[in-house]
Parts: sequence; C-alpha cells; structure tokens
Amino acid sequence: MRVLVTGGAGFIGSNFIRFLLERHPSYQVVNLDKLTYAGNLERLRDVASNPRYEFVQGDICDSALVGHLMREVDAVAHFAAETHVDRALMDPGAFITTDVYGTYVLLRAAHEAGVKRFLHVSTDEVYGEVPPGRSSREDDPPAPRNPYSASKAGAEMQVSAFHQTYGLPVVIARPANNVGPYQHPEKVVPLFVTNALQDLPLPVYGDGRQVRDWLYVEDNCEALDLLLHQGTTGQAYNIPAGNLRENVYMTRLLLKLLGKPESLLRFVEDRPGHDRRYCMDGTKLRTLGWAPRHSFEQALEKTVAWYLDNRWWWERIIQTSQFQDYYRAQYERRLRPGQAPPPSNSVHRAERA
Repeated sequence: MRVLVTGGAGFIGSNFIRFLLERHPSYQVVNLDKLTYAGNLERLRDVASNPRYEFVQGDICDSALVGHLMREVDAVAHFAAETHVDRALMDPGAFITTDVYGTYVLLRAAHEAGVKRFLHVSTDEVYGEVPPGRSSREDDPPAPRNPYSASKAGAEMQVSAFHQTYGLPVVIARPANNVGPYQHPEKVVPLFVTNALQDLPLPVYGDGRQVRDWLYVEDNCEALDLLLHQGTTGQAYNIPAGNLRENVYMTRLLLKLLGKPESLLRFVEDRPGHDRRYCMDGTKLRTLGWAPRHSFEQALEKTVAWYLDNRWWWERIIQTSQFQDYYRAQYERRLRPGQAPPPSNSVHRAERA
C-alpha cells in the first residue's frame, strides 16, 4: 500500500509515519508538508534515507499538486492543520484556510482519484466543553467554542459530506490531547518542560482546574493505524486515554519529575473561551480491540525523559525569533507582576475516567 500522509513533518504526523514504516514493512509513505513553523523534518531524520519514504514540500491548498499526488496513492492519512488554540485566537483566518479549505481540496482530489481510504484526524475539541459526569459519544453534535475547534468541526463536516454525497470511503478519528516526543514547544507540556529546565515560570491559565485527557502519541498511532485498516467507512471514532487530569495536577507532577520547585508555577489570566473539561467515551474503538498502553504517569514520564535527552531539538526552536515573538505576545503581559489571578482554594486533583 502507498499512503499519503499530510502534515507528516508535524508532531503526530511524524510519529505516525515512523509507526507505519515499522509496522508495515511493505508500505510506502509519501509525506506532504508545507513546512510552516510547526513542521520540522528533523523529526524524521532517522527515516529520511528509507527507500519506502518520500517527502514532498507543498500546501494542501494547492489543488494541482494534491491532485497529482492523489493519483499515485491508495490511502490518505490527513493530519495537516493549524492546531494551536492560542494562535487561533490571534489569527482565526489561517485556521479556516488550512483546516477547512485545505481539507476540501484533499477530499475533492481523493474522490477524483478513486482513493480507497481517507483517514481524517480531527480532535476531541470539536465536542466543546463537556460537563462533569458526562462523556462525549461519536453521535453527539459538535459544539466548538473557539476558532481552532470550529475549523476542525468544519473540516469534519466536509469529510462527512464527501462520504454522503460521493461515497468517498472516509473514517474520522477524534484523539484526546497527545503528548510525547517531538511536540512543538508552544504546546503546554513541552512548554512547561522547557521553561522549567530554564527555571522560567510555568504560566497556568486561570485556576488550572481545566480537565484534559492525556494520550501518549504512540498509543494514538496504534489507534489511527487500526482505524486506517479496520474502521467502518463513514464512521467517526473517539480515541480517549482515560487519563483525565486537571492542568495544575499535570503541572505539579511535571515539576516533581524534573526536580523543580512549585514556586515556578504561575497562575495567569485565562484565555478567552477556554473549555473547562474534555472527556470522551471510548466504547466504539474498544470493540475493535484497541486500548491505550500508557497511564498518565507513564506518558508524562516518557515525555519528560525525551525532552531531557533531546535538548538539541527544542533548544534551537525556542531560540528562533519566530518563537520568541510568539512567546512575548502570548505570555509577557500575563507574567507581569500583579497580572495573575488568585489561585483556587479548592483541592487540585486527578479526575478518573
């Protein structure tokens, strides 16, 4: 099988390419990536010389290029997207262009080329905020509350429409929050790890009581591989880890793993429309035989260990003017003395799924 992976120079996409090449010795992988700030070929330097791997630099919005590539592959795993909520608040238009229009370009080309499988990688954030005691199911309506999740929900609607209208064999995956090797330092776990290693403050939004489900990226790749091959056409599947933890709980464990003081934890002004809780039901995926292999503690320990062992990768990123400009725009005002809101007096805890 020849698989087109879009956004393969990104965090999850690069891990998935590595997974495919190792799991399926006869597969060929074509990596299409625009190489924005979030794309980095150093994530794949260990497979760059593999004869079954090919890299193509290009934009998923380029219909001519996408059409050419689609005619040469059997299946698509679509990761390419603008993904960071904080950046979506700064520039929502870029998210609509890439996540919605770019997905449309891919779907149209896949339909015209007769692609046999189109795996669309979405997010748990399309469900929006989930009240305590509830778990989102695949048939729940989307209720996005920020420009990023709205763009991903819009992409999903395109995917579903191409299946209903044209019979395109699609499968939608909705993973929980991924952590693991090669995640960009703008995201919360690597940001906090790299800040702590520099003895810089860890900016926790609001009271830190937001609940997330933390999924190790290797577990996600196993689930995505299963859906690529065995997911029911036209269906969506949640990929939860069952590792529900408050952000402040994650932060304190991270500091403990690094041997850093809790004085580095800094409660700062929350971001607009910040969802308090995500939680998904994983029954549908479990019927296919998948279960996560990593607990929350194992996922965080392995992630921290990777960043400790691979300073060469993230140090160059955080030293770029592009990252520094973003960091100042996002956190400089929030971290000024007197800007932080008082922390909650309630007990910070882990929430069990």
